[in-house]
Amino acid sequence: MPSCSLPVTQTGAKTLEALERFKGEHKIAVGLSGGVDSSLTAALMVEAGWEVEGLTLWLMSGKGSCCSEGLVDAAGICDQLGIVHHIVDSKSIFEEQIVNTLVKGYKEGITPLPCSRCNRSVKFGPMLNWAEEQRKIPFLATGHYARVRHPDEQYLQIKGIPEDKSRHQLLRGADKNKDQSYFLYDLPQEILAKVIFPLGELSKEDTRKEAARHGLRTAQKPESQDLCLVEHYGSMKDFLDNYLPSKKGEIILKNGTVIGEHDGIQHFTIGQRRGIGVAWHEPLHVTRIDAENNQVEVAPRAEAGQSECIVGKINWVSIQPPCEPLEVEVQVRYRSQPVEGLLTPIEAEQRDIDDHRPYRCILTFKEYQFSITPGQAAVFYRGDLLLGGGLIESI
Repeated sequence: MPSCSLPVTQTGAKTLEALERFKGEHKIAVGLSGGVDSSLTAALMVEAGWEVEGLTLWLMSGKGSCCSEGLVDAAGICDQLGIVHHIVDSKSIFEEQIVNTLVKGYKEGITPLPCSRCNRSVKFGPMLNWAEEQRKIPFLATGHYARVRHPDEQYLQIKGIPEDKSRHQLLRGADKNKDQSYFLYDLPQEILAKVIFPLGELSKEDTRKEAARHGLRTAQKPESQDLCLVEHYGSMKDFLDNYLPSKKGEIILKNGTVIGEHDGIQHFTIGQRRGIGVAWHEPLHVTRIDAENNQVEVAPRAEAGQSECIVGKINWVSIQPPCEPLEVEVQVRYRSQPVEGLLTPIEAEQRDIDDHRPYRCILTFKEYQFSITPGQAAVFYRGDLLLGGGLIESI
């Protein structure tokens, strides 16, 4: 492992101390993407005295952080740290769970959220299973900016919810600008029990400083700004065009007036303003996508708000499923600000029960919200504590 000549940051020191006193076997697999965040995660685990092995999932062939570039940098980091590196061919499960789901969703007029599904179905569960079965490794660490509070640590009680100190609670990362808990809402308890997020208390600035202290080859590597599929194909449009043929249809106002033509509903999402392709006397936003009639409905922003939506496939993370209406702070996009809302439990549909997510609710917003999009996640918080989350089904 490279010598550390620069001083450790304050948060870095606290993280190392926490890792050193962790209760349990100090043997871990680190999910490595080839970026600075996962690289530092591995370096901190090694520095804290853990027995560490690197694990990279090969999700796609070609260019991008989940492809050959990421594999090369991940292998280089493992060589630099003196740890073994494993590459697991996960292209088929990625195609089945992510690519096919995305294509199906866009074809049906919704805008799927691939990252949370990928974390649950492609990354965390399969990586843990592989590490346990192939290497007898009980824990997994990743470079996500989030925190887990285990049952032997301080339990955060929510008013009106029965206490359950057996639950592993998920919290936002300390750096609110980098917090990635939104994408982790769908992780079940059995996975949270075995996951460590060493960067949860660090800011991105601290991560860069710590990476430089360790002399990591990825210390100044630019941060990926796009979804992996966008990186791979060049744009989401190019990705979709590779799977879905163009199909011309109507662009209409809410009253049914036809004002333009589109070349495929897959190129639109709720709330979209740019690229609609209609000249109008005021800006228009997409308010509805009608797959059955191949129509895209648009309206001025003043008519585009929503007061409520249905959220299904809910995964309750940090608390017991509520039986009564619950006031929450809700986030409906990764970069959106949390807003006040009221969750009212309703009967789940059979498909949700079959998917082991037997919870559904009406989400009522305190104020009208913009860009409430079927297929995206609504994630519920109280302060830093992530209560649970689900998929927006209808508006």
